[in-house]
Amino acid sequence: MIVDSCVWIDYFNGIKSKETNRLDQLLAEGEIEILDIIITEVLQGFRSDTDFAIAKNLLSELTTFEVLGKTCALQSAENFRSLRKNGVTIRKTIDVIIATYCIENDKSLLASDRDFNLIAKHLPLKLAE
Repeated sequence: MIVDSCVWIDYFNGIKSKETNRLDQLLAEGEIEILDIIITEVLQGFRSDTDFAIAKNLLSELTTFEVLGKTCALQSAENFRSLRKNGVTIRKTIDVIIATYCIENDKSLLASDRDFNLIAKHLPLKLAE
């Protein structure tokens, strides 16, 4: 399962939610994979060097996939255009890239960002419960 940056950020900020509780469970079970661009999104927000190092160590232990090759780039653009044609504008391109990767690689996504709910209504994105 892939966990989106919004959930990781809440987790590292100590925010309790159904998504961060699920993340705790997944960490204990060792069932999390991460995308390189999610690592970037999460780590760039840390102000404290100590907190950055702790998070970097944790995220570095996870199985990591490199996302944006030519195939994913082209499919992400097609997905973005398809969504826009259906009247859905996604706020961040990176969310379409993450969703596309998950769709193309049959991965579930744990997210709390509402844009992923919109994507899942129009594309075969599997959102985790």
